Amino acid sequence: MKNIKVYEIERDKCLLAADNMVAAQVRGLVVPFLGKQEDLQRFPSVTIDRGAVKFVCNGAKVMRPGIINFDSFKKGDIVVVKDQAHGRALAVGLALEDSEVARGMTKGYVIDTIHYISDKIWEAYKKI
Repeated sequence: MKNIKVYEIERDKCLLAADNMVAAQVRGLVVPFLGKQEDLQRFPSVTIDRGAVKFVCNGAKVMRPGIINFDSFKKGDIVVVKDQAHGRALAVGLALEDSEVARGMTKGYVIDTIHYISDKIWEAYKKI
């Protein structure tokens, strides 16, 4: 990569663009941008039920009761959050638990949402 363009959205939120790559930087973490579906396939994912979609698309953490399917991941990994109906990526976040631990949970937070559809990074990308 030769040239990386940094678009500062607000304090601690940037959009990074270079050649054929786009990423989001939030709270010092670089995560894949949701608009690049092919990049998201490289990361583990969870699938959430319809009832959780509205909350995740507003930036809420992903709670165990809303998850219906898990890939394997470790605490601290970047995880993609997909919807049940279409399998589309709605959010990217950090795993708060290993997937094996999360499977056994009945309540609690599993994914800390970092970037989600309709957030400020998503909206800024549409204007660039």
